[in-house]
Amino acid sequence: MRNSRSHKVDTVPVLVKSYMDSLSVSKAKIDSAAVESDVNDGRYYRLFAPLTFYHGVAGDMFSLEHDGDEQDYTLANIYMNRPDLVRNTERQLELVGPVINPYQESVTPETELVQKVVKKTENADIEAPVDIFVAKPNFWKFLGNYSLQLFQNYVSDNWYKGGESNYSMLGTVTLQANYNNKQRFRWENKLEMRLGLQNSKGDTLHTVRSSEDLIRYTGKVGLQATKRWYYTLQLIASTQFMRSLKSNDRTVYSDFLSPLYINPSLGMDYTVNAFKNRLTGSIHLAPIAYNLTYVKDSKLASRFGVEEGKHTKYDFGSEVTFDLAWKIADNISWKTRLYGYTSYKRVLVEWENTVTFIFNKYISSNVFIYPRFDDGAKRGKHGYMQMKEFISLGFNYGF
Repeated sequence: MRNSRSHKVDTVPVLVKSYMDSLSVSKAKIDSAAVESDVNDGRYYRLFAPLTFYHGVAGDMFSLEHDGDEQDYTLANIYMNRPDLVRNTERQLELVGPVINPYQESVTPETELVQKVVKKTENADIEAPVDIFVAKPNFWKFLGNYSLQLFQNYVSDNWYKGGESNYSMLGTVTLQANYNNKQRFRWENKLEMRLGLQNSKGDTLHTVRSSEDLIRYTGKVGLQATKRWYYTLQLIASTQFMRSLKSNDRTVYSDFLSPLYINPSLGMDYTVNAFKNRLTGSIHLAPIAYNLTYVKDSKLASRFGVEEGKHTKYDFGSEVTFDLAWKIADNISWKTRLYGYTSYKRVLVEWENTVTFIFNKYISSNVFIYPRFDDGAKRGKHGYMQMKEFISLGFNYGF
């Protein structure tokens, strides 16, 4: 009759069992040879650590002054009979870190450990308070970029092709302060300022006039919906620093707060991150948008679609904003901003493009192309289409 009792399966690997047997035999030999003073000796760690080949064992065995260390006999016995158990060499341990000297002098405590233990008092927490410092995380991130471009062009009065000398400069500042608590809420602030000045010999009415003039604030408050989408309230406000003039013309075409555009909108933002972080930015889609145009100088009202004698006009519509930065190469980058607004009666589209060529940490060249379409403004020579472009070379600094 077959025996129905189940036999317990030995799950210990053969290699581990063999090493355990070797250690047991070695321990028995050491125990029989050890004296009372050697009980606290820490030299025997080599027998219970992962088996390692020590060069000193073979040297001691063949030394004439060898005193018959039982530990060396044990390791030598394992090296010769079970070399398959050796996993490391002394050289490998030296590469990892310093090898502990197994023959350090043994230290025998003069007093028992119990005598050195201080009895814990009941009010230990009160007698030894611990100061705990908790650092508050900083969710703010600050960015900035400054550039100054200078130009000089000299033409003599008798130059065979004609022309005139002129001087110009362009300064730009971009500041950002962004808050993100990593818990679905973020608040972004961006301030852009550009001012270009020029002087030309042929302009007898003005010593200097502006060639580029912008103050623009963009603020966003967002609540995360998915990984890349945010419910967003956006505010854009823009105006300029000084009067806008033309050569040999006393007419003022625009001025500070003439106009002032204020555009709040409600929609969703998509966070762009592509090409291994080389293309970054955001896309804002707002089905609900409000556009307010304010003109401080009523004489300029008609130029910006405001009725004569009034200072403001407003309407509702939809809005879209693309704000992207693409690092094309290590020394070439492209920033683009496409803004579109429609009240279903008028259309405004602005597309700003800046291509930057970086020569070194401080010197760069910019190519700026800015087409604009606004059928709510006064119609000009080219209809409602407007265009601005410049190329500059100068100083640039960012942080």
